[in-house]
Amino acid sequence: MDSDSVPGMDRRRLLGWGGLAAAGMVAAAAPLAGARPGHADEAPGESEIPPDTRPGGAYDRFVAKLAAEDNFSGTVILSHKGRTVLSRSYGMADKEKGIRNHEGIAVNISSAIQPVLAVAVLQMAQQGKLNLADKVGAHLTGIAKEIAEQVTIHHMLLSTGGMDAPKLDRQRVFNSKEEVHEFNRQWVRQATLVAPPGSADQGHREGGGVGLSMMALIIEAISGKTYWDYVQENIFDRCGMTGSGFFTRTQWLTDEHIAHSYMRQADGGRVDAVRNLDKGSIQPPIEGKNPARSFIGYASDDGFATAPDLVRFANGLLDGTLLDRHYAEVLTGVKIPLPPQQEGEGLRAAPAEAGFANYFGPMHIANGQWVLGRGGGTAGSGGNWNVYPDTGWVGVVLTNYDDIPLVEILEQEERAVLGRR
Repeated sequence: MDSDSVPGMDRRRLLGWGGLAAAGMVAAAAPLAGARPGHADEAPGESEIPPDTRPGGAYDRFVAKLAAEDNFSGTVILSHKGRTVLSRSYGMADKEKGIRNHEGIAVNISSAIQPVLAVAVLQMAQQGKLNLADKVGAHLTGIAKEIAEQVTIHHMLLSTGGMDAPKLDRQRVFNSKEEVHEFNRQWVRQATLVAPPGSADQGHREGGGVGLSMMALIIEAISGKTYWDYVQENIFDRCGMTGSGFFTRTQWLTDEHIAHSYMRQADGGRVDAVRNLDKGSIQPPIEGKNPARSFIGYASDDGFATAPDLVRFANGLLDGTLLDRHYAEVLTGVKIPLPPQQEGEGLRAAPAEAGFANYFGPMHIANGQWVLGRGGGTAGSGGNWNVYPDTGWVGVVLTNYDDIPLVEILEQEERAVLGRR
């Protein structure tokens, strides 16, 4: 249900949107509207492919070295206008069964799954089934009066609802989808208003993701489907994301296409999270957490994705598969300016590289281009996916370790794609 930043996945990069570890996968309205992912019969021009993005280039060598030192396990992809330029997989998806990581392996990407919720909400808005100015009380009952009457969908999309909720019990083991759903339904009813909705200092504070759970329940109330079914049908299936989903613990244990998450332990070793529910992370601020205890993720985190599927999702935003152009612009347009290098908010932009927030999270301008990313980390796994809409690049990093130097990998990716040293 919740997700927090993981040491080794630097909190300056993995933003705590709503108290959750994430860096925003976002796009600016103008670049998004004008970009296109390319068609299968269009080979990208050689001049458009920076040398450092190619196989054997600087980025490829950097990740390979980390993997050789057992400091990376997972998959990286660089895609340009719909064509894969670089794809590498390292390490084991399931050490016990001897299954290696490859492109078709899905990884628990924690709160990096949150963009599907934002897209689902905007799909509802596009269909005229909700308005972003709607108050929570227009769609849900049993919510605290102050929240029902003051907090809007717009506030929740920006994590500026000013809400708090009881701290989640990380030791609790859930055993069914029904139990997880009922927990979230009751949990949002315990939320309280602790600050004026929309106030600037309330960004990224949504009480462990309670606003996200509220939005998922609103989607359910409007669609008549569970959040899981709505997302599967209207986002994953529509984009051809055949390897991604909100998988149950049972699926995690039996499906050979789902990576096991390996948590670093005090003795220096790593343990398989899904096979060791009694063990948890040793790293603050998620000490004791084990994502497998949740049974299945909900709105805020613990969704699974493959690297090619995240490229498909990004292209689905760019080419109109998921949202009409104007609603894609509403989804990704700049909403709030953010100061650079603000500790704890995940913004890694240099002082001259302006940072902003929208309904997906933070975004920044680097070397004259938008760099749009969404990332998340939890005990034993994490990932990040970046979109460079001005030039048609998408970069994905997925890992089933919780202590990789993700910030450094992303810096190398950005340097390679932007063609700068």
